[in-house]
Amino acid sequence: MFSTLSSIVERTLSEKFGSDGTAVSWERPQDSSHGDIATPVAMQTAKSAGKNPKEIAEAVVEVLSGEKDVEKVEIAGPGYVNVFLTAEALIDALIETREACTAKVKNSESPVIVEYSQPNIAKPLGAHHLLTTLIGQSIANVYEHLGYSVIKWNYMGDWGTQFGKLFVGVEKWGKKSDISEYSVDDLLEMYVKFHEEVENDPTLDDLARVAFKKLEDGDQEVRAFWEVVVGTTKAALGGVYDALHVSFDTDLSESFYEDKMGPILEDGKKNNVFVEGEGGSLIVQFPEETNMPPYLVQKGDGATLYSTRDIAQMRYRMDEHSPQEILIVTDIAQKLHFEQLEATCEQLGWQLPAFENVLSGRMRFADKSMSTRKGNVMKLEEVIAEAVSRAETKISEHGDSIQTDDPSALAHMMGVGSVAYGILSQNRKQDVVFDWDKFLSFEGNSAPYLQYTHARAKSVVAKAGGTSELKKVDALTDKERQLLNTLLQFSRVLEEARKSHMPHILANFLYELSRDYNAFYNDTPILKADEPARSFRVHLTDLTASVLKTGASLLTISVPDRM
Repeated sequence: MFSTLSSIVERTLSEKFGSDGTAVSWERPQDSSHGDIATPVAMQTAKSAGKNPKEIAEAVVEVLSGEKDVEKVEIAGPGYVNVFLTAEALIDALIETREACTAKVKNSESPVIVEYSQPNIAKPLGAHHLLTTLIGQSIANVYEHLGYSVIKWNYMGDWGTQFGKLFVGVEKWGKKSDISEYSVDDLLEMYVKFHEEVENDPTLDDLARVAFKKLEDGDQEVRAFWEVVVGTTKAALGGVYDALHVSFDTDLSESFYEDKMGPILEDGKKNNVFVEGEGGSLIVQFPEETNMPPYLVQKGDGATLYSTRDIAQMRYRMDEHSPQEILIVTDIAQKLHFEQLEATCEQLGWQLPAFENVLSGRMRFADKSMSTRKGNVMKLEEVIAEAVSRAETKISEHGDSIQTDDPSALAHMMGVGSVAYGILSQNRKQDVVFDWDKFLSFEGNSAPYLQYTHARAKSVVAKAGGTSELKKVDALTDKERQLLNTLLQFSRVLEEARKSHMPHILANFLYELSRDYNAFYNDTPILKADEPARSFRVHLTDLTASVLKTGASLLTISVPDRM
């Protein structure tokens, strides 16, 4: 319907005003009294057509007024065209929303690589990892739902001088006889101990660099130590990822590129992309107008860096997967690094696919006591445990008003969901404020509010005996029209969230849908209505539940059928 209306308007603009190639965009008015859809196309084409916007708008009104799907057309303001659609047209369009709840069949095009989480060796996931982990997972989920082939990639920092520091720490202060006896927390303790001691003994840094160079050179003792530490770290991360509904297709880490850096370094030197820097190091120099500092790709002692491995990783991904797009989700602190990386690849003469460093802000805590623990950022598993505990308290406080056969499972669903939604409902480019009271609220823009709305809708459908084939009505109440128009946005919202890599667009839509459904529920008889209104309202309710469940799952959130 929308494409048909667009074609009619575009043809009119071309025939009457010579405006070829003008694309008509439809918006949803904030105030439903201004119509179901609106377009600013008259104002957009006025200058090139040399006409007053209202004259163009009048031509659009005239041509649309005769369309069978259009009930009324009006001009608003300086040239907006507001369109009121017939009930039948709006109801017919719901099929697109129903189809949008089902994942599309994967296409055969080259994949989209989405890299996220990026934990470090010998460290538990910290609360700050929530941002890149959840943002990356939700972006990948949306791409997959829309039919794209996706490679979800966890790129662990398992190489570099940080490992040398750990090796020295365990060697000097470790109290266990075998490295396999150390937990991730024990390993972190050694890493923290190293940083405390190095303040008094700077030579420890030299020992750490030597230890890492031994690892790069293939020393058997150091390599065996490293392998155990990597295995211990990965095993510890699995449970946290499962709790967050986070998964990956591959976890090829920094160490994988150990034997792939040499040829690139040689090629870069040969073509004067990598030039000698201070102390015999290798650097990349960028044009002055870029305002980027030199990019260090090899230390003076021949050791490689994070940057070297990232260059090798970019080459490997292009050669192995021929991706149409590479998205690397990090926080804002990595911005310069990826600008330098992209510029370096271009200087090497590589044809990169579409590439974006998808940036997030930093995390701040409304409760300052949560910000840090001595020697350590607050662990993510502690955040999850705290969330579930607070959800259990909420459930207990609400008593019989919350219906569930499994309070423990519901608390987990609410707690983990509240953390995920609290992160993803905020614009990723801004700093995220972690606020328990806001995240767990039943009233505001929160996961429990969405979860409760889904359970309410499922309860109505169950009491109705299920939903049947959609029955049309001749006219719509204000609340029906509002809810229906919101449901019709689902396909557009999914595509907008995908293209912009902005999960909060989907989260805010789900909140709007929940709000509109609850207004409809409180204002409109559903089960006691006469036919065909009863069947139509039950169908709207069922579709609302489907959209909420689909959208929430894309944001890594589970929704209950009872609550």
